[in-house]
Amino acid sequence: MPTARTRPTPQGFRCSECGWRTTKWVGRCAECQGWGTVAEVEAALGRVQPAAVPPSRQARLISDVPADAMRRRPSGVAEFDRVLGGGIVPGAVILLSGEPGVGKSTLLLAVAAHVASKGAKVLYVSAEESTSQVRLRAERTGALHPSLWLSSDTDLAVVLGQIDQVQPDLVIVDSVQTVASAETNGFAGGPGQVREVAVSLTRVAKERDLPVLLVGHVTKDGQIAGPRVLEHLVDVVCQFEGDRQTALRFVRAVKNRFGPTDEVGCFEMTGDGIAEVPDPSGLFLSRSVGAESGTCVTIAMEGRRALPVEIQALVIPTKSAQPRRVVNGVDGNRVAMLLAVLERHAKVKLSESDVYVSTVGGVRLTEPAADLAIALALGSAARDVALRTNLAASGEISLAGEIRPAAQSSRRENEARRLGYGTLLGPDIATLRDAIGMAIA
Repeated sequence: MPTARTRPTPQGFRCSECGWRTTKWVGRCAECQGWGTVAEVEAALGRVQPAAVPPSRQARLISDVPADAMRRRPSGVAEFDRVLGGGIVPGAVILLSGEPGVGKSTLLLAVAAHVASKGAKVLYVSAEESTSQVRLRAERTGALHPSLWLSSDTDLAVVLGQIDQVQPDLVIVDSVQTVASAETNGFAGGPGQVREVAVSLTRVAKERDLPVLLVGHVTKDGQIAGPRVLEHLVDVVCQFEGDRQTALRFVRAVKNRFGPTDEVGCFEMTGDGIAEVPDPSGLFLSRSVGAESGTCVTIAMEGRRALPVEIQALVIPTKSAQPRRVVNGVDGNRVAMLLAVLERHAKVKLSESDVYVSTVGGVRLTEPAADLAIALALGSAARDVALRTNLAASGEISLAGEIRPAAQSSRRENEARRLGYGTLLGPDIATLRDAIGMAIA
C-alpha cells in the first residue's frame, strides 16, 4: 500500500516584495507597507544535499589569499579617497546617498573622469538622464574623456549586458532606485526591485573584482530609500551632506568594511562643478579685522578632522516680558542652558535681553565641546568687550559652571596652534567665571 505524502510544515509568512518575515499572517507588510504581499512559506521536501566544490572555489588558508590584487586604487579625488580609507577596493560596492541636488552625480562624474584619465575604462549608467544630458554636464565640469562610456538604461538585464560588452574597470549606476528587473514583480524603486538590483550588481562585483558605485535616493526623513537590506548588501555607505544656502558639502562614511568611519571629505560646489577643499580652516571664520565683542573661535571635530569655527553672539536689552532667543547653527536647548549657567554662576545678566547666537559659514555644531566658546561669546556680547584675538575655546560646561575637557583635546590643540591660536581655554580653567575673566582682552 503506497504511503501518503505528508504536507510540508509551514515555516511562517514572508513578503513577496521585500522578503520581510513574520510568524503570523498580516494584511500589510511592516517593512515595505505593501498590502496583500504576505504569504505563507512552506518548507521544501527533503534535505539539501552537499554539492561538489570546484577547485577554483575551494576554501584556502587566510595566509594563502593574495593581497596584492586587493590593493586600493585611488579615485583621483583626494577628499573622496580620504573617506573611503585611501581609495577604491576592487570588488567593493559603494553606495553614495544624499538629498536631491546636493551634487552626487557631479561628484561621481568627476571620479569617473579621473579614473578614466589613468587609462581605465569606466561605464557610467545613467538611469535618470539621457546620455546627451550627461555629456552636457561633463562638458561644463571638465569631465570628458575618451575612456568614459555612457549608457542610459533602466533595465537590469541591459545594464548587465553593457558590463559584459564594455568590460569596464569601474561601474557607476545612477541610481539604484531607478533600475528595475523584468524578472521581479513590483515597480522601480520598490523594496523588491531595489533588493534584486543590489544583489545582482553585488554578485557581479564580487565575481569580477569590479568596483561598483551606486547612487541612492533618500526619503524626506533623510533615510536611504528602499529596504534596509540595501545597506547590508553593500560594502561602503557614504552620505553626501550640504545646505543649499551654502556651497560647502561634506561626505562622510556611515559604514565601511575596508576603513574607518570617522573621516570627512570637504567639497565646494562651484559653477564649474565640484572642487575639493583640502584645508577648510578659513571657511568658518569671519573676515573682520581686529577684535570685536561677541565673537569666539572654537575647534570643532568633523570625524577626525579639526575645523576652526567662529561663533557670534548679539545681546540687546529689551523691555519685553518674553525676551527672544534666536539661534542658527547651534542647539537652541543647549544655548538656553548656557544662558542659565551664565546668569547663575558667572553673574552675567541675560534674562532681560534678546539673545542671538549664530555660526559663521552655515556650519552646524552639535557637540558639547562648543559650550565654552558659546558662553564666552555671550559674555563678551553682554559686556560689550572683545575677547583676545588669539583665543580658541573648547570645553563642555556643566550646570554647576564647571568646565570639562572636550573629546580629542590633543587634535583640537594641535590644530589651534597650527593656525596661530596661542591660547586654548579648556580643562585648565576650573569655572566659567574664571574663563570669562581670562578671555577678555
